[in-house]
Amino acid sequence: MAIQLNHTIVAARDKAASAAFLTDLFGLPTASPLGPFLAVQVDNDVTLDYVDSEGEITSQHYAFLISEEEFDTIFGRITKRGLDYWADPHKEKPGEINHADGGRGVYFDDPNGHKLEILTRPYGSGS
Repeated sequence: MAIQLNHTIVAARDKAASAAFLTDLFGLPTASPLGPFLAVQVDNDVTLDYVDSEGEITSQHYAFLISEEEFDTIFGRITKRGLDYWADPHKEKPGEINHADGGRGVYFDDPNGHKLEILTRPYGSGS
């Protein structure tokens, strides 16, 4: 049996604002209500299900493998909005893009402090 990720729950201070941040930045369809969640369809099979959460939110990491063209579009939105970004997860290379495995990648924060990453090549896949 093949195991496939179907969805994950993302804690948010404001699920509507957080879902809108991702859908606007990535050019995705508007989130759909699903019980107490707002589900963002990130590909044909996987959703990020935002839920309002009280108290401290533990930062999580979400990495999105995208095409070179999608990188140009999303990175353009990141810079247009003046969002801080880094070439590394430890924020030691601010304002830079990494070129790991012959691709491109950047890290940036969502409104809840979750670490988002866009990359064009899976790690370990190239030169």
